[in-house]
Amino acid sequence: MESQGTSAGSPPLHIVLFNPEIPQNTGNVGRLCAFTRSRLHLIEPLGFTITDRHLRRSGMDYWKSLDLHIHRDWTAFRASAAAPRRLWLLTTHGGRGLWEAAFAPGDGLVFGNEGHGAPDWLHAELGEERRLRIPSYSAAPLRSLNLATAAGIAAYEALRQTAG
Repeated sequence: MESQGTSAGSPPLHIVLFNPEIPQNTGNVGRLCAFTRSRLHLIEPLGFTITDRHLRRSGMDYWKSLDLHIHRDWTAFRASAAAPRRLWLLTTHGGRGLWEAAFAPGDGLVFGNEGHGAPDWLHAELGEERRLRIPSYSAAPLRSLNLATAAGIAAYEALRQTAG
């Protein structure tokens, strides 16, 4: 595991990106995490290098303040002392809406990658009770939101519930 930035104390929230592919999305999620003091976990393999100029450009000066942990795979993430113990998977296949979840401080929000989402085994591991979807208000059959947008929506709902 690689770690960078600030790690002092327990973060209010963990954002977990499973095999992210697009550096700009990861950079924007990193900026969100720095802004909210949330810990960002990246699960390898990544579709880019951490030094990718698009990633750093998206995170800009916030990247230095980011509590970032990179894990070689899902097993290493789950074994890490830096990882959250309670996880929620945000997916278009979630049976429950985001607004139905009762978040607790230190929870982790897991997002699959931009091209394939989360694999079936990850859906099974986290279980139906921990799979959430962001409600769509569109009449059109749209696939999903952008990863960074979805992370922002879910993060602020979790923080709204847990900020004290």
